[in-house]
Amino acid sequence: MDDQEGLPLEPLRQELERLRARVAELLARVAALEAENRQLREQLEAALKAAARQAAPFRRRQNKKVPEGEKKPPGRPAGHPGACRAVPEHVDDEVEVPLSACPQCGGEVRGVTRLEQYIEEIPPVRPQVVKVVTYRGDCPHCGEVFSTHPLQTSRGQGAAKVQLGPRALAMGACLNKQLGLTLGSATQALQAMAGLRITRGGLAQAMQRVAGKVHGLYQQWQERIRRSPAVYADETSWWVGGPGWWLWTFTTPEATLYRVDHSRGHEVAQQVLGDDFPGVLVSDCLASYDPLPYRKHKCIAHHLRAIAEARQRTDTPNPQYVDQWKRLFLAVGVISRARCSMPAEEYAARCAALEQWCDRLLQEVGPQPGDQAIARRLEKQRAHLFGCLYEPTVEPTNNRAERALRPAVIARKLSCGNKTARGRDCWEVLASLGATCRQRAIDFVNYLQPHLSLASAAS
Repeated sequence: MDDQEGLPLEPLRQELERLRARVAELLARVAALEAENRQLREQLEAALKAAARQAAPFRRRQNKKVPEGEKKPPGRPAGHPGACRAVPEHVDDEVEVPLSACPQCGGEVRGVTRLEQYIEEIPPVRPQVVKVVTYRGDCPHCGEVFSTHPLQTSRGQGAAKVQLGPRALAMGACLNKQLGLTLGSATQALQAMAGLRITRGGLAQAMQRVAGKVHGLYQQWQERIRRSPAVYADETSWWVGGPGWWLWTFTTPEATLYRVDHSRGHEVAQQVLGDDFPGVLVSDCLASYDPLPYRKHKCIAHHLRAIAEARQRTDTPNPQYVDQWKRLFLAVGVISRARCSMPAEEYAARCAALEQWCDRLLQEVGPQPGDQAIARRLEKQRAHLFGCLYEPTVEPTNNRAERALRPAVIARKLSCGNKTARGRDCWEVLASLGATCRQRAIDFVNYLQPHLSLASAAS
C-alpha cells in the first residue's frame, strides 16, 4: 500500500537495504585495512628493532634458519669416537714430582699412584743471529765472484747488511699473505713469537723481494692450471693506488691463481689460461666469459639466484614457469652427484630427459616479464647449461672460485688492496702460492724457504 502522499514504499525499502549492505561492506573493509595496518606497523617496528641490533648485518636471515624441530642435537652423534690431543712423538725432557708427604700439612700420604701428563709448551724464542763473513774476488774467466752462505738472501752491505734469513722471510710471507694478517699485525706477531724486530715498510719491501724470487713457482702453477680438466673462475673489484682494478681468481681442486688487472674483459682469462686451454671453464654468466673459445659450464647456483629474483618480481605474480626452471636445475645437481652410483644407461636417459625438459621450457615461455627474462638468460647460455652432466671433473656450481675469493675480499677490507704496481705483483704471487699450499696441505714456510737463499738462486 502506498503512503498518504501516494509515494511507493517498496523502491525506498530496496534502496535502504542496498545502502545498509554497502555500509556493512565498507565497515568490514575498514576493519580489514585497520588489521592490515596494525600488522604492517608491528612488522615495521620489528624490522627497525632488528636493524638496530649490533649483529643485524651479519645475522642469518630468518628464511635461512633451520626450524626448531629440524635442528640437530648439539655435540657429536652417539658412538662417535672421542677426540683428544695425541701423545707427542718425542719427549724433550722428563720430570718426576714425588709425593712423599701431604703438601698441605706435611703428614703421611698413603695409596700413592703414578700419574702421567705430556705438556707441550713454547719456550722463549730469540732470533739466531749468525755473523757471516764472505769474500769477493775477480776470476780471470768469470769476472767478479763471491763466496756464498746458505743463510744469505742478498749481498747487501752498509746500512743493508743486517738481513732476515730465508725462514724468517718465509714466516713473514705466511703471516701476511697466507694467514691474512695486515703488515702491522704480522710485524707484531714476528716480534712476539720470534723476537724479530721489523717495521711495516721493511716487511713490505721484504715481501716484494720474496715475490720476485719465487715468481717462477707462480708461473709453474699457472702452467699446471692451464692443463687442468676444469678451472673455476670469478672476479671482484680491487684497488691499486685507486679504483678501477679487478682481481681474478682461477682455481682447481689443487691450485689457485690470482691475477690483478685493469680489465674485466675476456682477454685477462685468455692470457691466464692460454689459447689452447683443453678443459672446461666454470663461471657465472658475466658477458666477459662469452667470447672465450673454451668449453664452458655456467654455475647453476647463479641460475637459481636469478630465478629467485624473478620469482619475487611484482610484475610476475604467477611463479609456475620459473618454478619449473628451479626444479630442473635442482634435478641437474642431484643427477650430477649421482653419476658414479648410477648405471650408465640410466644416467644417459636421465640426462636426455633433462635436455628435453630444458628445450620444452625454452619453447613454452610464460607471458610475464620475469618468465621472459629467465628464458632470455638461459637461452643465451643454452650450450653451457649442463656441462657438469657430461664432464666428471666439472662441479655443478662455481662455489670453488667464490670461496677462493673470500680471503682476498677480507684482505681488501683490511688494506684496501695495493698501493703500487709492485705491491700488486707481490700480492698476486704470494697469495696464489699461499692458497695453493693450503689446498695441498703443504707447509708454506717450508715450501718457500729453499727458494729464498742466494745459494738456491745460484744453483
